[in-house]
Amino acid sequence: MKTATDPWTPADLPGLAGRTALVTGPTVGGLGFFTALELARHGARVVLAGRRPERTAETRAAILAEVPDAGLEELTVDLADLASVRRAAVEVAGLGPIHVLVNNAGVMGTPDHRTADGLELQLATNHFGPFLLTGLLLPQLAASEDGRVVTVSSQMHRVARTAPLEDPRVQRGRYQRWPAYARTKLANLLFTYELDRRLRRAELPVKALAAHPGFASTHLAANGQYGRATGGRASILDAVIKAVSPNSADQGAWPTLMAATADLPGATYVGPDGFLEWGGRPKVTTSTRLSYDEAAQGRLWQLSEEVTGIRYP
Repeated sequence: MKTATDPWTPADLPGLAGRTALVTGPTVGGLGFFTALELARHGARVVLAGRRPERTAETRAAILAEVPDAGLEELTVDLADLASVRRAAVEVAGLGPIHVLVNNAGVMGTPDHRTADGLELQLATNHFGPFLLTGLLLPQLAASEDGRVVTVSSQMHRVARTAPLEDPRVQRGRYQRWPAYARTKLANLLFTYELDRRLRRAELPVKALAAHPGFASTHLAANGQYGRATGGRASILDAVIKAVSPNSADQGAWPTLMAATADLPGATYVGPDGFLEWGGRPKVTTSTRLSYDEAAQGRLWQLSEEVTGIRYP
């Protein structure tokens, strides 16, 4: 395996036979799809955890077209719905040990919307759902004796001026979709660093890491703005993003794949090595000073336990 100081490419992915990985948000063409594809190509059994069964079936077919002997499982989970997360965890319990959990699924820049749990949609999907899923799957991650949780953040976390530490069921002031998104990406890092510290304290054989794709050509922005990737303004926005992105979607998945498989310590953050970390090959990087604030990390953890009703590790 590569060390933290070595250059990394997908050619460095190790054989993963006998290992199980669960990847959320595996829609064809996105970061999760290419993450799942490469993990399956290298021998892992991959659980495709998507919100819409028909999309997950498309992902399965697309992976099998490239890797005919891929070991794949399908799981339906809506991370914006805490009850759905709990149901999914019950279903996953029968799969045995899990070696890698990739918290990839997310929404970006969505209109103001409250979930069935009374939470703002972006924070629910990008943080509270993954927080609950990670906790529910932790026994299986620990049972692997070499578990790893990789949470996908974003350079947008640098835009956040404060952490989302207030009551998430109460809206204060006018909703602003992009600052709200940035705070969810900061939450991903606060969660990762606090999780890894707690895992070490509990002496569990699981590590928590984070990654960001840089500026990759995916449908995430168009889906967030218009609820679709094609048609009218959605097609225009999607085309613009593809034209200006320095990384394709498959390259955007490289930092996640490095974080999931390379010989790295817990609490490592991986991103591209190019200008402003927009594109390039994966490297170990750092996040903002606010993301390393242990008081904010602890407060977000406490708040997340209160919202989701789970306590771990």
